[in-house]
Amino acid sequence: MRRIQKIMNDWSFIYHDGTKTVLDLPHTWNAIDGQDGGNDYWRGTCRYEKTFAMPEFDAETELVYLQFHGVNASAKVVLNGKEVCVHDGGYSTFRNDVTAILEDENELVVYVDNSVNDKVYPQKADFTFYGGIYRDVELLTVSKAHFELDYFAGPGIKVTPEVKGKDAEIRVETWTNTEGNVKVTLTDAEGKAVAEGNGTDAVLKVADVHLWDGVADPYLYTVKAELTVDGKVVDEVSTTCGVRYFSFDADKGFYLNGRPYNLHGVSRHQDFKGLGNAITKEHHDKDMELIREVGANTIRLAHYQHDQYFYDLCDKYGMVVWAEIPYISEHLANGNENTVSQMQELIIQNYNHPCIVTWGLSNEITISGRQYKKQMLENHKVLQKMVKEMDPTRVTTLACYAMCPHWHPVAHISDIVAWNLYLGWYVPGFFLNDWWIKLWRVLYPNRCLGFSEYGAEGMPNLHAAKPKRGDNTEEYQNKYHEFMLECFKRHPYMWGNYVWNMFDFAADARNQGGEPGMNHKGLVTFDRKLKKDCFYLYKAYWTEAPFVYLAGRRYEYRTEAVTDITVYSTCKEVSLYNNGKLVETKKGEHVFKFKLPMEATNNLEVKAGDCVDSAVIYKTDKPRPEYSAAKVDSSNWM
Repeated sequence: MRRIQKIMNDWSFIYHDGTKTVLDLPHTWNAIDGQDGGNDYWRGTCRYEKTFAMPEFDAETELVYLQFHGVNASAKVVLNGKEVCVHDGGYSTFRNDVTAILEDENELVVYVDNSVNDKVYPQKADFTFYGGIYRDVELLTVSKAHFELDYFAGPGIKVTPEVKGKDAEIRVETWTNTEGNVKVTLTDAEGKAVAEGNGTDAVLKVADVHLWDGVADPYLYTVKAELTVDGKVVDEVSTTCGVRYFSFDADKGFYLNGRPYNLHGVSRHQDFKGLGNAITKEHHDKDMELIREVGANTIRLAHYQHDQYFYDLCDKYGMVVWAEIPYISEHLANGNENTVSQMQELIIQNYNHPCIVTWGLSNEITISGRQYKKQMLENHKVLQKMVKEMDPTRVTTLACYAMCPHWHPVAHISDIVAWNLYLGWYVPGFFLNDWWIKLWRVLYPNRCLGFSEYGAEGMPNLHAAKPKRGDNTEEYQNKYHEFMLECFKRHPYMWGNYVWNMFDFAADARNQGGEPGMNHKGLVTFDRKLKKDCFYLYKAYWTEAPFVYLAGRRYEYRTEAVTDITVYSTCKEVSLYNNGKLVETKKGEHVFKFKLPMEATNNLEVKAGDCVDSAVIYKTDKPRPEYSAAKVDSSNWM
């Protein structure tokens, strides 16, 4: 049966200047220079070397595959002096049979290239393209007779559930490299077998099926397929399976299992401060913990294929997912083939995840490269046709650039569509969000619309009594998101809305808010240690458990005689106290605003039922200079 041996430790890393370091994977060489600003992080080819002993295997009956789960962006793999493969695409799994090349002692060399080119995406975007081997590397030992391993590094098993009333039919397709008998077994969450079938295209019937029902009840079955040759089980694959059905409606938004299901969520990048994209399961777990706490029920996994482990977490916790490829910002003259291969890998490697409801074709593709407009549109049509043929059970979408007008042809290729709009941040006027949405409804009332990105920079150390667009203060970020949450309530027919971003992330070309190299639109800081005020704003809208939060606690020193106090809560009544005395009690929902006459020292306390929060602020004569950042162009990252 299959055996996996990770080869993560004691690699030699040779930097482009010849410097040699011994390290463990995961690793990226841009963990520091890709996060410090200047748009000067090193991009090019570096080398990883590893010596390992031949794994134990039966040469008569078994094969050994070498598999990589993430190498950014292009990799050339050489084993014992022989080229094993070249792979273009930094976010997907790839593997190759290396049995014939193995020796008692093996020299593995991986050339990793994240240099500028015109054929491998991404090349232009608002995030750092970290170079390195940043996910697991493994030796997979498998029987010579096995489920398919060579087709775009897929799992060899494809599970398609179909709900029929209270019951379901689950089609299980498998592919093998030899003749044999395939037995398929479906077990419930308790491990009890509930259905069985035989053959490479089996249909399992499940009575009174338990649906995968989003965050409330993300129920998972398990499908196991066994390959038997000459009466002996020689290989086995398994995958979790969630049975659900969904639809999109231009008037009523998203439906899950036949009922309206308002998709409100966040976008996520996969990097951490000081680590880049070389993160571990513990980092993925922390991200999911925070996303669940804020109350999101959907995640846009931007702008590339994420780790399989994180898709598994989304299945487990009921997150509805938008999955996409890094076809972004600029159509490359020679990149068509790469968009196709990355999309094929995304779908084949992730088809079985019930969390995924939509495949993203591209993001902000009209920003530049206008000379390739015709080629770009044709490439989108190729992708659209291919995706629908590969997976007719899901819909396609794409994220349009803010300056892309409603009627641009790229916005009318995918099944549904969404826009990245920052009205009220990059351009003035919160009200433009309502106008923009209303105009879409007038022009295209039968086409589903969502917001794929919206947000504003927010630095926890920057503050203002009268926040203004572009000041990067925490208060303006709060003001922006307070408006947007009410805006979406006015337009409940939108199919989904995604905050940009759940976490601050590295974008080495940026220089804003006094901390270069960063995009600070996150609800949580890059190191995941601090939840900004607006995290609790969203928690007040998206969750139900009682809590109260006193915003502005980091705006500790204030000059105004009467200051604004904002409280976020899931409770319906909030009382503000100062120095032990009741200031005011207010009734409302989510956001509570108070006017506070300042004393020299203000020991603030807010109460909502049994929930209490507190902070101390001070009256000063002069503004604190550290609350303002040097003026830097905040128009965009280009």
